[in-house]
Amino acid sequence: MEKDYWLKRWEQIETGFHQSDINPYLCQYWKELYLGQGSTVFVPLCGKSQDMLWLYTQGYRVLGVELSDIAVGDFFKENKLIPDYACGKRFNRYETNSICILKGNFFDLDRKDLIKVSAVYDRASLIALSQDMRDSYVRHLLEILPPGTQILLVTFDYSQSEMLGPPFSVSVSEVEKLFSEHSSGICLLTRLDVLDQYPHFYERGVSKLYENIFLLTLNK
Repeated sequence: MEKDYWLKRWEQIETGFHQSDINPYLCQYWKELYLGQGSTVFVPLCGKSQDMLWLYTQGYRVLGVELSDIAVGDFFKENKLIPDYACGKRFNRYETNSICILKGNFFDLDRKDLIKVSAVYDRASLIALSQDMRDSYVRHLLEILPPGTQILLVTFDYSQSEMLGPPFSVSVSEVEKLFSEHSSGICLLTRLDVLDQYPHFYERGVSKLYENIFLLTLNK
């Protein structure tokens, strides 16, 4: 899952991973964070997700990072937003109202970039990465997030032997392994049987499919 793979997916409009609607789990479970309005929410590998717009309408500042110029441009164009633009060495910055997207590589982020972040929303990042990259992704994320950050995490959970990702399977035990050393709490909010909602998984050979929704709190 190198960066060229995802850039090619956007270029060829192979974006089945994009959800055109706001994620229902975000609407249902975001209140569990008890996050004050005006707080900054980080959305890694954000694409052109409408979830960012929902977070903005709820009174939050949104900071996304995205590799694809196409995805960033589409987000602002499709939502009729005209961003201010600034070119930088690591990232090109697109910002309007309370939404800012850094166009560039997630692994080039540092602590200063996320210094104001209070929460993370991850619906499509962790499951987009193969296992070796997930280890690197989480390790870097934990290095750059402020202490006490809360994370709302959504994962798919199925037998990886039945289907090649992406999206990849990330089990409850893997989430615990990845985050437990650096978290004061890992709460599985719900685990849902969702195979009927995703027929393309069944068509690719998956016999059981679950979505897990977690609330994590990093150590202070």
